[in-house]
Amino acid sequence: MNALTSEWVEKAEGDYRSAWREVRARRDPNYDDACFHAQQCAEKYLKAHLQEAGIPFQRTHDLVALLDLCHPLRPAWDLLRDDLRLLNAYAVDVRYPGQTATAVEARQAVHTVRRLRVHFRTALGLAP
Repeated sequence: MNALTSEWVEKAEGDYRSAWREVRARRDPNYDDACFHAQQCAEKYLKAHLQEAGIPFQRTHDLVALLDLCHPLRPAWDLLRDDLRLLNAYAVDVRYPGQTATAVEARQAVHTVRRLRVHFRTALGLAP
């Protein structure tokens, strides 16, 4: 794995830990942050795959667009499209006034990225 791919993975893992920490917090949980970090984890893992394959990508938070770029590498990942669409909603909207994530949405987002993470890590040759 090249060095930049490893950095993407490290950043993705940081987001994964942050999402879990917020969704499990007993005092003052930030469900918006849990959802945002779940989305960011998926985004960074997709970018890690593109980086490792040498496929250029634009700056984007659109997980479906990133999945489409990954399609030649991982056509079976089309099965992940609905999960990525769910997380797409948390890239921007929950970071600004007008939308707030609920505890249920946060748990769903974190459990979704947990499933996705297994696919992403396995494809990179990492332990799930």
